[in-house]
Amino acid sequence: MVFVDDDRPKKKLAHEIGQDVSLVSEGELEERIALLQGEIERLRGEVAKRRASRSAADAVFKL
Repeated sequence: MVFVDDDRPKKKLAHEIGQDVSLVSEGELEERIALLQGEIERLRGEVAKRRASRSAADAVFKL
């Protein structure tokens, strides 16, 4: 009898900066690039929100 572990949670893709990637497949490298690009966009969005908040506060206190 063969058991298939389809119910097991899939390993979450994670990337650590500076991690050795010499044994990582090309496909996984592409996935990591996409993951990191998504994270960069998320962080840029947060920076933009904070800048907007700071600009609004500066405008209020300049009055």
